Amino acid sequence: MADRILVVDDEESLRDAVGRILAAEGYEVREAGDGRAALRLLEAERFDFILCDLRMPVMGGLDLLKEITAKGISGTVIMMSAFGTVDTAVEAMKLGAYDYVSKPFMSDEILLTLRKASERERLRTENEFLRKEIEKAARPEELLYADPAMEEVLRTAEKVKDYDATVLVTGESGTGKELVARHLHFGGRRRGKPFVAINCGAIPETLLESELFGYRKGAFTEAKKDRAGLIEEANHGTLFLDEIGELPLSLQIKLLRFLQDGEIRRVGDTETRRVDVRLVAATARDLEAEVSAGRFREDLFYRLNVIRLHVPPLRERPADIPFLSRHFLAHYCAKHGKAGMALSEEALAALGSHDWRGNVRELKNLMERCSLLGGDREVSKEGLMAVWKTSGAAGRAQEAAPSHGIRICVSPERPDLKSAVRDLERQLIRMALERSGGSRPKAAELLGISHPALLYKAKEYGIPGP
Repeated sequence: MADRILVVDDEESLRDAVGRILAAEGYEVREAGDGRAALRLLEAERFDFILCDLRMPVMGGLDLLKEITAKGISGTVIMMSAFGTVDTAVEAMKLGAYDYVSKPFMSDEILLTLRKASERERLRTENEFLRKEIEKAARPEELLYADPAMEEVLRTAEKVKDYDATVLVTGESGTGKELVARHLHFGGRRRGKPFVAINCGAIPETLLESELFGYRKGAFTEAKKDRAGLIEEANHGTLFLDEIGELPLSLQIKLLRFLQDGEIRRVGDTETRRVDVRLVAATARDLEAEVSAGRFREDLFYRLNVIRLHVPPLRERPADIPFLSRHFLAHYCAKHGKAGMALSEEALAALGSHDWRGNVRELKNLMERCSLLGGDREVSKEGLMAVWKTSGAAGRAQEAAPSHGIRICVSPERPDLKSAVRDLERQLIRMALERSGGSRPKAAELLGISHPALLYKAKEYGIPGP
């Protein structure tokens, strides 16, 4: 479609001449003899460009420009005048004009000005599109809920989102703890700054310190150059430490010092750096029990536990199960280009009776499988159970899993606690993998740990993949 241009000038001969030049270049041209007539046209029609004379009877160019700006009328304005001065050009620019050309002008001059304006508008539109896409990508997944238990969590989060107080988010795996952390960041005053998330159980202990605090060149063999850590990357924003209960004791001390002083020291460095970070931590573990067992520092626990947000498991949020089920099913049908599906009352009842060990994550995965494998417009109970059976999870809604014995060999002369714990973890991981048919994400759900933490432990214990 050709760009539309409104030529505004009290000289009819100039309007005709400019109109012919522009029409020959493929522009669609309309004309107005003064500012008042131009304003009526601009309010009734849309124009891409407005070529406007500065001095005209009834309403001059600057007055028309003020009206265009005040009314939010779209279109790029280029001023024209035979009485051009630097002062009037500057004033026109301040009022929103793109450029200013002096009469008399050559046809090439006005065409070049229009091409430059067109290119600027194209770049502005592209930048606006990219900005919106970046904002969309950075925006957290929406926290959806219908149960009063979740409403209470979000009510507390709203009260503290603009403050720098440390927040500890607790809850079982898959309940949505990271979504709560993102809600705190993107809903609060730090939303325009970085949100940096790290899973403390997914990175080997030997690498975790340098990942968090950074390092100086030459601090260790692989340190080829200086590198900032994730804490520095989160400067002025939010650092989210997921699975904080997995943090080794040696790093708990360094994290505590950072929380107390607001300063960090890179590995191998001698100088400290001040960092402004709001910390949100999350865990599926009982940190009070970890403190009692000596696996978590009490002083760090109290530093983290300033504000506690506990995300209840899905089985304790009965109103969320049908609400989220319908939402996820509709979402994945649309995502995969499938016709919309509904859940029968019997299917919803079956979903409501399930124990949801994997919580919202498990429900979300199930609804995606239903969108892909369900053949009818309605998901019946039989259809649901058939899909469920493919994941090995259906039986858990009806009966408890059989118990298995675990045997750990301990020497009476030297009862090595660390070795016994490693042996226990190894056996439990193998048992969970057998129970889940070799699926590591499902095994992680059964064990109550994150998938990255399971991958790390399986590698550490030499447990082969499926």
